[in-house]
Formats: sequence, structure tokens, C-alpha cells
Amino acid sequence: MRNSGPPRGVILRCMTSESMGMSLDATDARLLLELVANPRATGVDLAARLRLSRNTVQARLSRWQTGEVLGSFERRIEPRALGYPLAAFVAVVVDQHRLDSVVDALAHVPEVTEVCGMTGLTDLTVRVVARDADDLYRIAGLILEIPGVERTTMALVMRQLVGPRATPLLERLANPT
Repeated sequence: MRNSGPPRGVILRCMTSESMGMSLDATDARLLLELVANPRATGVDLAARLRLSRNTVQARLSRWQTGEVLGSFERRIEPRALGYPLAAFVAVVVDQHRLDSVVDALAHVPEVTEVCGMTGLTDLTVRVVARDADDLYRIAGLILEIPGVERTTMALVMRQLVGPRATPLLERLANPT
């Protein structure tokens, strides 16, 4: 895939080799679960609640921010609140020689909220948001016009049944059985 990262704030990252390299332990999981429950908790609050030293809490928070454990605040903003109630996943087949330029072009489409490189029959899965059906049609056309895009198929998101989550994994790590 690409050597350089996507433009900041345009594409939400999928699994990367950098984020896969950092492993968390049960203490990390307990801290993260506490942050899920109390996102505005201070380091002092976290240390007191979990009976850890403030230095331990601060060191782990700092490590997470530089190690891609914590996502950007941008991930918490719902496109629906911005006037984009429709979402769709677009499966894209790409001329492999033009993959980098296709990804760069997708990063410049404001309605593209995520791009993931895939294995299988398609090369990319692109999550897009739209204001209405006409807007979705326009966005699909923009994607098809990108040089190197060979074909696309689209699936409209009818309802999100399970949202992005990590809590069950954190609970398993925090309380191994």
C-alpha cells in the first residue's frame, strides 16, 4: 500500500503495522475501561480510582497518544449531526499501478470518511456519507471518475446495529479467565 500516511483528518485509519506493534496489558485495559466510562477523568482521578500512581497513569496515557492506541477526537463526531444522514460502503477495484493516486484522490473527497485496503475481490472499501440519495449519486460519480478506479459496487447502510467498539476486548484483557 502507501508508505506515507493519509492526510490528517480526512481518512480514519484502519489497522496499521505501527498500531499492531504496541501490546497492552491488564493495567492498560483497566485504565482504558475507566476512560470509556469517564472520558473527562483527569490523570489524578484515574490514579485514585484504580489505585495506581499518578506517574504510572501519565506515562501510559503519553505512550498511548504517541503509539496510536487512542484514536483522534474526530472519530467521535457523528456525520448525521453535520447533515449527512446517509452512509454507504463502496467496494472499489483499482488498477494496482495507480493505487496510491486513487487513495490520494479519495482523501480529497470530503464525504469519504474512511478507506481500507482489502484482500479478496475488491481492493478498497470506502465509507462515504451523504446528505440524501442525489448527493450519494454525485459522490459515487466522483469516485468512478478517479483515474485508476476500474469499477465499484455500493451498499447503503440501513442501520448501524453494532457500532465501533473495543470495550469487550478491554474487559477480556483486564479480567483474563
